[in-house]
Amino acid sequence: MKAFFARIAKDGTLKRWPTATSRTRRASRHRLRDAPGAHQHRAGELKPHFLEAERVSGYDWRLIAAIGYQESHWNPLAASPTGVRGLMMLTEDTADRLKVKDRLDARESILGGARYLGLIADSLPPRIREPDRTFLALAAYNLGIGHLEDARILAQGKGLSPDTWQDVKLALPGLADPETHQRLKHGFARGHEAMQFVDNVRNYQDILARMEPRDDPLPPRPPPALQGSTKGSVATR
Repeated sequence: MKAFFARIAKDGTLKRWPTATSRTRRASRHRLRDAPGAHQHRAGELKPHFLEAERVSGYDWRLIAAIGYQESHWNPLAASPTGVRGLMMLTEDTADRLKVKDRLDARESILGGARYLGLIADSLPPRIREPDRTFLALAAYNLGIGHLEDARILAQGKGLSPDTWQDVKLALPGLADPETHQRLKHGFARGHEAMQFVDNVRNYQDILARMEPRDDPLPPRPPPALQGSTKGSVATR
């Protein structure tokens, strides 16, 4: 423990912890306050699509729903200035590769987002185990697989594991550090936003798990060959 805290004090991670933690706590309180109302308002309409996405992707429908809520508050018509659109906020390139014809169609967006998460997860090294594989895939869903790889390289350079979420999470702020991102292959990224995204998705999935407990096992994940490739499908968010 002494060696660990000495290392994070030296690389500046310890100084950044209070800000990151307070931001995550504020976001978590916001989600906890809003979640019941949002769930009651739209869950009945969207749940069949989330369940279908679970069957297609092998991911718990509550995880998929949590991503959609974090991305758009389950608004099928959501859009951002950077060009991502729909309930799962897919880029145009990603939608094309996933054969999503209408990003503003709730069902297509949900199925596409679930398949996209699977594509990202399957592109990670086989040695990465769950739940770290899913947490890292969530971070890449937010900021792109290239930026995630930069963060994994940074983590490894700090003597941390590039294969665990907790260690890569400590390296993510470096993606926005001017002295660091200039030497990274994929350049600048808002690493703190990816940290917050993963934390919020996990928090909301926990809320849904309490409100919608399941009594059946998850379907198996489809083989990677059926998922396709992530090459060229990720855009900076």
